[in-house]
Amino acid sequence: MKDKTNIKNHRIGETNKNIFGQKIIIIEYINARDITAQFEDGFKVQTTYQLFNKGYVKNPNYRSVYNVGYFGIGKYKAKINSKDTPEYKTWLAMMGRCYNLHTHSKNPTYIDCTVCEEWHNFQNFAKWYEDNYYEIEGELMCLDKDILIKGNRIYSPDNCVFVPKNINLLFTKSNIVRGDYPIGVDFVKTSNKYRARCLDGFGKSIYLGLYLNPFDAFIAYKKHKEKTIKSIAKLYEDKIPKKLYFALYNYIVEITD
Repeated sequence: MKDKTNIKNHRIGETNKNIFGQKIIIIEYINARDITAQFEDGFKVQTTYQLFNKGYVKNPNYRSVYNVGYFGIGKYKAKINSKDTPEYKTWLAMMGRCYNLHTHSKNPTYIDCTVCEEWHNFQNFAKWYEDNYYEIEGELMCLDKDILIKGNRIYSPDNCVFVPKNINLLFTKSNIVRGDYPIGVDFVKTSNKYRARCLDGFGKSIYLGLYLNPFDAFIAYKKHKEKTIKSIAKLYEDKIPKKLYFALYNYIVEITD
């Protein structure tokens, strides 16, 4: 009994660092299987001495995802049966698009995109996901940030919506192909003219003709694109949120897109 008391007294106040380099201290010691440890930010966790000693105690408020995102405290899980949950997988992908430098080198369109502070906490994003995610039979759903608000660069509850992949494809931009020309336009050297092309909403590129100048090519693209977006909106009207339907139906293609 005396030995156990000595161990208890000795281990209270003991400090260590977890695998993320965070300092943690034992503030209560019942036995090796029941201790309370505290991080420097004040977060307390009940754990075992073995986990504490090996540095396996985690702080859910630690920004472990690209030094920005953190797991948070709540009911939503990262894994079920050793597989990432859909909400966690979506959250990680979103954070990666905004804060992973490797992603930026491969897809620079995301370089200046950010995630709102509220969604740095996975628990907050997961709650929004639960409230807003829906499925359409046979469709892959995507998290979109800039259909509701054109040009938006911030992932947030007010700006984002889930969309079927077919709708998401409507807004894919080929910046490398078009170069400095307006959206939907590229230069064809063999004909010395400007070509207009438009995606049909199902991943197929529609040829809209050759034009003497980039502006006329853009006008052809604009007319066809707006007509296509409206037709897709009508096709999905009863399957998608009303705010998404109205954003699509009223979408205006601009030469600066």
